[in-house]
Amino acid sequence: MLLEARLQAASEPAHNAALGRRMLDVLKRHDVNRVGFYWPLTGEFDARGAIALWLAAGAQREASLPVVRERGVPLEFHAWTPDTPMKLGHHKIAEPISGQVVIPDLLFVPCVGFDAAGYRLGYGGGYYDRTLAAWPGATQPLTVGVAYEACRTDALQREAHDMPLDLIVTEAGLYPRPVN
Repeated sequence: MLLEARLQAASEPAHNAALGRRMLDVLKRHDVNRVGFYWPLTGEFDARGAIALWLAAGAQREASLPVVRERGVPLEFHAWTPDTPMKLGHHKIAEPISGQVVIPDLLFVPCVGFDAAGYRLGYGGGYYDRTLAAWPGATQPLTVGVAYEACRTDALQREAHDMPLDLIVTEAGLYPRPVN
């Protein structure tokens, strides 16, 4: 049901334009220099255009995409620009071949669905939760889920390893994680 709702929302050009603007607003508000994001799968928002605009507006900025070194281990983020050569990696998802590791200050995470408590539903592989649990930097990145409003739900089932996101951005608004 959520995959269908996301696919329908992704087919609306106005939703994608609004989501791109809101992602840029988040980047401006948080004034970071290193951003991690994701290569879009079917139905996911394609953030490459927004990230390319963000990169072009600042000399010290770096963007990166996840690289799956092997199943079951944390993701690495490798430098990406719109001109970076790519290869097909695990799960047949494009990965940069730059080899340059970047530790993001802000991490955009794709969502199949999300709830009011800041939890996301992904594809069930646990890559982002595992990556955040073993984060290599001294400070965790700001985690920002990227979703369509149609994929919001009251509550998702959670597992012990699930980690809430700091913020969810949709075409309709921003949802900060509630203070407990």
